[in-house]
Amino acid sequence: QSDLVESGGGLVQPGGSLRLSCVPSLLILEEYSVAWFRQAPGKEREGISCINPRASTTRYQDSLKDRFTISRDSRQINKVYLQIDNLKPEDTGVYYCAVGLAFRECVLAPPGEYDYWGQGTQVTVSS
Repeated sequence: QSDLVESGGGLVQPGGSLRLSCVPSLLILEEYSVAWFRQAPGKEREGISCINPRASTTRYQDSLKDRFTISRDSRQINKVYLQIDNLKPEDTGVYYCAVGLAFRECVLAPPGEYDYWGQGTQVTVSS
């Protein structure tokens, strides 16, 4: 059983949108910053975005910030979302959320510095 559970992936046509969700199975996400990563086939896992516990700080990988939006659910503060708009074929991959116990504030760090991961949700962008 993963500590975090992602959902919301699927097969989408180019130009479409998806909203991915991340919920904890054990952790209380409201106490930690949460980051989203993705891994395309044959490539290394890369950081996309992070959000701090109060949702007052967000950070994005520079090349992705125009189409990706991270947020926390205002009613379910244990839930974190990643909205992806104008999806492109190169967005295809497995998307993960992660928590690093060292990161109370939002930091996009290398994957190895995170302690808890979900199993990932597959996003496929194809016509």
